[in-house]
Amino acid sequence: MKFVTIEQWPASDRVDYRHELEAGNVLFFPVTPFVLPQEAQDFLRSLSFSGGAVHKNIAYRPASDRVTGIEADSAASERLVSVMRDYSRSLIRFTSELLPEYARAWKLDYASFRPLEEQGRDLPLNKRNDLIHTDAFPSRPTNGDLILRVFTNIHPSKTRNWVTTDPFPVIAEKYARAAGLEQIASGGKFLNQSARILKSFGLPVVPRSPYDRFMLRFHEYLKRNGDFQANCTKYHFDFPPGSTWLTFTDVLPHSVHSGQHALEQTFIIGRGSMADPGNAPVAVLERLCGRKLLEGGDLASQVA
Repeated sequence: MKFVTIEQWPASDRVDYRHELEAGNVLFFPVTPFVLPQEAQDFLRSLSFSGGAVHKNIAYRPASDRVTGIEADSAASERLVSVMRDYSRSLIRFTSELLPEYARAWKLDYASFRPLEEQGRDLPLNKRNDLIHTDAFPSRPTNGDLILRVFTNIHPSKTRNWVTTDPFPVIAEKYARAAGLEQIASGGKFLNQSARILKSFGLPVVPRSPYDRFMLRFHEYLKRNGDFQANCTKYHFDFPPGSTWLTFTDVLPHSVHSGQHALEQTFIIGRGSMADPGNAPVAVLERLCGRKLLEGGDLASQVA
């Protein structure tokens, strides 16, 4: 994998960066390329999170225009919603200009603020950020679409330190079968139908395709695999204050070892808007197991 540095924005020439992102690379802007007012950054950094008031992150949900993950007085809550709303909208405008082909079909997911120092955080293993992993959302299955995340370091002096490894096709070839790909691919339809029936009765069950079940399994498998964590190829990068970067976090296995005060916006990118849908993780997995992992249609590997 590699880091692709974009020094100037807006760019003088139109560049299609989809190929870089779909290959598991990172687009890096040394200077944040959208408006992020200093007073908004100061407000976020000034929030107090003592006494267990914050969860893993503070999440802003654009669809409902509300914030979760923090307990605060009404004045601070209203200001927080306003700041996160403005951040999300500015970031969306920038990303739609950078990646217009994706913007035509993406689904807007959550924005978040990561207020706590990552180094030494006491989190359950499955929530630890310092272990290399691919992203999968337990409550929001993507059904074969991709997870694009845009990050900005708003700490005044600290870098945000990532460690990554080889992109998904390389890691899947080595570990997907051991993580249970064949079993999930061969027995998935009944489980998903059962989940849909239970959901129809009002139970809090999320129907998941075999692909989504495997990606959740793979997220856990990589974090728990000591040999992988110790011996996989590693690439280190320290994102400086005021910088922005983006990548497909289900294509690029990654971890965060240190850093504080980062903003992030997530998009779910439709496979049909990819430069090469054959590079989607679901297509990679279907080629490995020779089975369909999504309900309906042909093998994702046949889309390319």
